[in-house]
Amino acid sequence: MIVDCHCHAGLGDGLTGPWDTEARLDRYLTRAAAAGIDRTVLFAAFHSDYAVANRAVARIVATQPDRFFGFAFVHAARDAGRVDTLVREAVEGHGFVGIKVHRYDARITREVCDVARAHSLPVLYDVMGEVSVVELLAREYPDVAFVIPHLGSFADDWSAQIAFVHQLARHANVFTDTSAVRRFDLLEDAVRRAGAHKVLFGSDGPWLHPGIELEKIRLLGLAPTEEARVVGKNVLQLVARVGRRPLPPALPVALPREVPAVPDPWLARESAPL
Repeated sequence: MIVDCHCHAGLGDGLTGPWDTEARLDRYLTRAAAAGIDRTVLFAAFHSDYAVANRAVARIVATQPDRFFGFAFVHAARDAGRVDTLVREAVEGHGFVGIKVHRYDARITREVCDVARAHSLPVLYDVMGEVSVVELLAREYPDVAFVIPHLGSFADDWSAQIAFVHQLARHANVFTDTSAVRRFDLLEDAVRRAGAHKVLFGSDGPWLHPGIELEKIRLLGLAPTEEARVVGKNVLQLVARVGRRPLPPALPVALPREVPAVPDPWLARESAPL
């Protein structure tokens, strides 16, 4: 089975570019069918209210529940204090099986990670090249699966992608998807160093062609069992735990607290008179 783990759907309300204006699936589905893609993970386009956007995605998923999976998109800052509510509605009400967060909106938070842990959900987090946070996520939440798309940088930041491949190889709970990775040698290196079980096929549809993105996987020349992992088995395993047990009680909302400033000894040393 071939599963595209990264596709947007629905309408945004920003009107600044395709990413927050429209993610229509008509051409994507035609292209995906021609490429032999069986199932697709859907999440919203950028939106000012992800409760609204997630419900729109849920309606799309409901039209073909055997064809689509849904991930709940959350804005880590704007949705602070209600992430659990949004995710609970998406999982209980709509059968969603993951969380999507994007640094374009806001950096990921403990609240998002705690909700993912409580509900046994994978988190697809676009770090936009800020790969240093992956170290913190992997260590602080070893029981949460983090999928970092584009080898860490849609913008083709070579240094960030190089650094991320090291993290991918070191941390058991860190995965990546192949969408929009243009430097093929880095994709080869990621599979060689981290293993095929850490890499998921994704297209970043409907804006990128799923057939072209899938062909990159074919060109890796993997053994059939390894290719099967990349093109579908890995993502299916990540979402397999979801729904196997009742959701826990609602998580308490963590109130912000004042953190005392800690002086940096290096700064103090540099500012000291000679």
